[in-house]
Amino acid sequence: MSGERDLRRLLDTMRPELNPGRYVFTTVDGPMPAGLTPVVTVAEDEGLTLVLSQEQADAAGLSYDYVAGWITLRVHSALDAVGLTAAVARELAERGGLSCNVVAGFHHDHLFVPFERAAEAVALLVELAERSQ
Repeated sequence: MSGERDLRRLLDTMRPELNPGRYVFTTVDGPMPAGLTPVVTVAEDEGLTLVLSQEQADAAGLSYDYVAGWITLRVHSALDAVGLTAAVARELAERGGLSCNVVAGFHHDHLFVPFERAAEAVALLVELAERSQ
């Protein structure tokens, strides 16, 4: 099943959904500690980046600086779609002054925004979707 490529349709049907919990970005040297279930992993030269619940990071004694809310855009976006990430990041930056870390999954895009402003970010994205109709 291929994803949506049309930017207007992507924006119109993105249906941002705030996942429960607090999420952090951390890194480990070497293999991932046993028992962790990150929602994102990224292998970098400097180490393995993990995005996981704050509770898991605290229990494992992992350090972090950034606590985020996790928003999933429920539209099935094609991996080669053009403009969705830019439109979402621009909306959050210009209208909300919000940082946004984007991760693309096979089916959906996932946004990590400052935890204390996550509900505001969802509201801004809902407004963007309504304006695109």
